[in-house]
Amino acid sequence: MRSLILIDSYAQIFRGYFAVRVLTSHDGTPTNAVFAMAKFLLKLHADYPVDAFDGAFVFDLGKPAHRLELAPDYKANRPPAPPDLNAQVPIIRDLIRAFGWPLFEQQAWEADDLISALTNAFSEREIRIISADKDLAQLINDRVAMLIPSRTGTGFELRDEAAVLEKFGVPPSGIIDYLALVGDSADNIPGIEGVGPKTAAKLISECGSIDAILANPAAVANENLRRKLVDGAEHLRRNQALVRLLREPPEGASWSDAMLERTAPDFRRIRELAAKLDLNSVIRDLDKIAPESASVVASEDSDDLFAVPASKPEPAPVEEKSTEKKDAPEQMEFDLFT
Repeated sequence: MRSLILIDSYAQIFRGYFAVRVLTSHDGTPTNAVFAMAKFLLKLHADYPVDAFDGAFVFDLGKPAHRLELAPDYKANRPPAPPDLNAQVPIIRDLIRAFGWPLFEQQAWEADDLISALTNAFSEREIRIISADKDLAQLINDRVAMLIPSRTGTGFELRDEAAVLEKFGVPPSGIIDYLALVGDSADNIPGIEGVGPKTAAKLISECGSIDAILANPAAVANENLRRKLVDGAEHLRRNQALVRLLREPPEGASWSDAMLERTAPDFRRIRELAAKLDLNSVIRDLDKIAPESASVVASEDSDDLFAVPASKPEPAPVEEKSTEKKDAPEQMEFDLFT
């Protein structure tokens, strides 16, 4: 049975937006996030071939009502997405489809919840989740692992059960309580004052869970800490509910293997997009893996806006001209649904 690769789409888009210096095409279209995604898709094509791996790019679509009911300020700390990023999202979606990946989304569902429900629904598949989001670590088990994109963009770090324990000091089963205690600044979820990662890991290791702590507060030796936990019981329960990912498909959804089937990349379409946006290094990459697509595009009618001119020299690589870089905010996340 083929393994599944599930990509947290906006996490990857945001990462690429900040990782690549400002780029524009000859007509002023911003292209830095598109360029980063094209390079990422080329790497996926090489490392996780279509004949061995299925999967999908999973998108957020609207805000989750069940979390907003619990915390109206959930993710309220995120700034709106800048216009130059918004302009690139439709192009990125087109590019992902051209590489043969399904797009998966559901109104009022976050990508993390969809990924969680997919890992549960396709329980016979080995699954790799491409994301660095801490809350997804609660899904890790003997068949589900995370692939954390490296800062250099050259590869992935495997986060399995052992790696979760090493990084957080708790196993995947303890991640919900760990995040409930320490909070998650990216999602505007405050933790318990004075409880940091080491204290949270120690509490879970010694007491087992938040439920066990609240059932027997005397197990916490530190009186000040014990009082904070008892007084913050309602807050902790709310945090648990905010952090816990949904496990069942959306109501009325009928999921099948076919929805996660990849198809062979449409290299002609990919080349068209890259040519239109002056992404010349992407075209050079395509020349190495699909040289036949160049002749197909060049032979098209000259009125084709996406055609690569057959008689003109290749323009200077736009992406190599700019030296300006973006400073990424600490959370590297935007509110796309204000």
